[in-house]
Amino acid sequence: MSLEQVRIGVGMTGSFCTFAAVFDALAELKRQNAALTFVLSLHVQQLSSRFGDPEETLQMVRRLGDGREPVTGISEAEPLGPNKLLDVFLIAPCTGNTLAKLANGITDTPVLMAAKGHLRNGKPLVIALASNDALGLNLKNIGILLGSKHIFFVPMGQDAPEHKPNSMMARTALIPAALEAALRNEQLEPVII
Repeated sequence: MSLEQVRIGVGMTGSFCTFAAVFDALAELKRQNAALTFVLSLHVQQLSSRFGDPEETLQMVRRLGDGREPVTGISEAEPLGPNKLLDVFLIAPCTGNTLAKLANGITDTPVLMAAKGHLRNGKPLVIALASNDALGLNLKNIGILLGSKHIFFVPMGQDAPEHKPNSMMARTALIPAALEAALRNEQLEPVII
């Protein structure tokens, strides 16, 4: 399956250390001529970190989104669902905080509002998790979402078990394959690598 002309929403949340790997995967989607629409969390828009600043992120998002401005507010994100503007929605990276809110029906950020509106259409939502607590308190939220209709995960694994035993990160190179599988209503296996 090709992702050419597939309308992919990309919700980015604040796992800044994963941005480089996520942008590599998104560049692959762009090479396949996918149409990317970005939705940014408030932290992505506002916080600087040792991994970069918001302006660098905005420049990359604009380049990958063919110059279009990203969605930055809840009221801007809400129409994505009712207007059926996306074929699939990807949250990459998805922090443990965003995961927990999604699992519990909380829609207090632009990314979560876009996800909620998109799921209303019965279309696939793909999560590329990046959480230091995935095998801790967030494990129950992973379980909730694994059992939910139309929600899929990019395969993931522990990223530093000797230093961070509860931490898991999506294998971002598998984002294109996970999106293709989700569009076929399938979970890319194995989920845990």
